[in-house]
Amino acid sequence: MADQATFSEMKKGTAEDYAIIAERGAKFASELPNRILDHFCILKGDTGGFAVDRFTHSIQTATRAHRDGKDEEYVVCALLHDIGDTISCANHADLAATMLEPFVSEKNYWIVKHHGIFQGYYFFEHMGLDKNLRDQFKGHEYWNDCAEFCAKYDQNSFDPEYENMSLEEFIPMVQNIFSKPRKSIYKRRDY
Repeated sequence: MADQATFSEMKKGTAEDYAIIAERGAKFASELPNRILDHFCILKGDTGGFAVDRFTHSIQTATRAHRDGKDEEYVVCALLHDIGDTISCANHADLAATMLEPFVSEKNYWIVKHHGIFQGYYFFEHMGLDKNLRDQFKGHEYWNDCAEFCAKYDQNSFDPEYENMSLEEFIPMVQNIFSKPRKSIYKRRDY
């Protein structure tokens, strides 16, 4: 089998071309957890003015969720909820949620996607914003879940004295969650 496809337009591809692409794509997909963890480590060092850097905040959020008995998927979402900060500060929650969406439940996706505005409950008033902006989602089936995530795990995870788990303890969880998509992104309801 050839090393790579020969077409320059997708519509001219052959079954052999797409077999090559599928094989290479499967290998690339199997390496996704490592790429995510590499990107996650970019959060090290930048505190954004907080008492801990974004990496430590995320580890602490996941540690709290894990110690509280949350399942592996929830813990991985807690770990990666702010990964979007590195390249998309203005809508970091959307970026993290999009990355997680094919691999997690609808509830966990919704929590990550909306945690930014729910987190605002704890500080928006100090920035001239309405702290109750999250109330626009009142009545949504996952409203309480997102409020709980922020209250119990996110807003309080800036403690430099907290005894965090190590990243190494989360690696098998990340590998497991990203080992295979649970659903196709092409079946999303929000197009």
